[in-house]
Amino acid sequence: MGSWMTIRARYMRDDVGTRLGGLAANLLRIRSYAGHPDRRDVVSRLVRESALFIEWTARDVDATNLSALAELQRVLVRWYDDWQSIWEDTESRTSMGIEAGEWSHRLLAMSGLLRERDE
Repeated sequence: MGSWMTIRARYMRDDVGTRLGGLAANLLRIRSYAGHPDRRDVVSRLVRESALFIEWTARDVDATNLSALAELQRVLVRWYDDWQSIWEDTESRTSMGIEAGEWSHRLLAMSGLLRERDE
């Protein structure tokens, strides 16, 4: 992955729905990789990147979605702060993966991308 400035420039070119879809995709990757102990660095980077995606998108969402993003931001910060203990404990890592998957589905619904596909 490139520098954060490069990633931000690319991410911000998309509309809010697409950005939320990208965040949902990151969370789905976290869910998938959480079951692979050798993916620790990849998942750590995805957690950090996801937190930045929220930071960059927050100003462009309505109050309801902003509240959800703030809640997710707290989850990501907790994961990042407890990273060592989460990653070393299979049960904690699995729980993180499940929670990431749940958030992914929630964000995908929030993005509006599912409605566009159905139309």
